[in-house]
Amino acid sequence: MMKYATATLGSMVAMALALGACVTKIDPTSPQTRELPEGRPCPPATGMISDCESNNKTNFIQGRGGYWYTYLDTKNNGGSDIWPTAGALGGTFEMSEGGANGTAHCARMKGTVGSADIVYAGMGMNFVDPKGWYDASKYGGIAFWAKKNSPESTGHVRLKVPDVQTDEDGKLCHQCFNDHGIDMDLTTEWVYYVVPWRAMHQEDWGPKDGGIDPSKIYGMQFQCNEKGAKFDISVDEIQFVGCK
Repeated sequence: MMKYATATLGSMVAMALALGACVTKIDPTSPQTRELPEGRPCPPATGMISDCESNNKTNFIQGRGGYWYTYLDTKNNGGSDIWPTAGALGGTFEMSEGGANGTAHCARMKGTVGSADIVYAGMGMNFVDPKGWYDASKYGGIAFWAKKNSPESTGHVRLKVPDVQTDEDGKLCHQCFNDHGIDMDLTTEWVYYVVPWRAMHQEDWGPKDGGIDPSKIYGMQFQCNEKGAKFDISVDEIQFVGCK
């Protein structure tokens, strides 16, 4: 990892985009990742995406401002259920009490993943409203706190960051929804995750693109797709890191 510590953030992002699917292996929970240029915290007034202290809104700063939502496999009749109720079913997201580091609130979802061929349930946010892409190229990645809320909950969660190449609104995707991100195994304790752009990868299905484009990202999601699994997941203090 030390060879990256001396490189500039711009050169690392350019290298990641040039290499495409050649993703750098980085431990998002390691203190060393926090010391990388692209992993260091930004000032809250610049980097905070959502501190989860508004009922369903993100932080309206740096040209950002969107809303939280939940979603699930209703179009595929997957059989999943989720709380807060998904927007497609008329629900409105609401924050839950008990955030990371003693804060008042967090974003929480709970339910059960279905057992059909294609199943998923998740929560997420858009960076702007009405939905559109946001230029996050001046940042090095994303950080957040996350945990599962009971031993019975699955800890298998995927962070997904839709960009112009994978979101259907970008009108470029060969296989939409195969977003760049990472797979996590959450514990019952709050853990801080730092995920540089160059550590994000697509899942092992469908056509691949040339790597995430941080200059045109739509938002981020936390998704469960383990068939039949119960989930109860919280995240908090979602923020950009690695300010140039």
